[in-house]
Amino acid sequence: MPDIRIHRPHELGLAKARKVAWAWAEQVEQKFDMECTVIEGEYSDTVEFTRSGVSGTLIVAPDHFDLNAKLGFLLGAFAGTIEAEIEQNLDTLLGKAGAAAAKATAGARKAAAKKKKP
Repeated sequence: MPDIRIHRPHELGLAKARKVAWAWAEQVEQKFDMECTVIEGEYSDTVEFTRSGVSGTLIVAPDHFDLNAKLGFLLGAFAGTIEAEIEQNLDTLLGKAGAAAAKATAGARKAAAKKKKP
């Protein structure tokens, strides 16, 4: 069976990474009829996903995502396309989360700078 392995580093921390993972899980449930289960841990979470011909996990850590999926025989022929779509979806969600985090950090810096002025 073909395997898909995707690693994405990030700087979101666990709380924001969880939000990204939940958004990803919602997308694949709706778009690909996946069944997703989130197992929360103290230091990382695991999103288990499955449907006919596909099973896998998304490990959600404070500094990275690791996705591992096994494709059945019929979907194996489309492994490259499936992997590209998963990467695009995950990268889009990470980009949005990273932009929101950068905006929040910039706002906090501005507020701190205003307080320092006499």
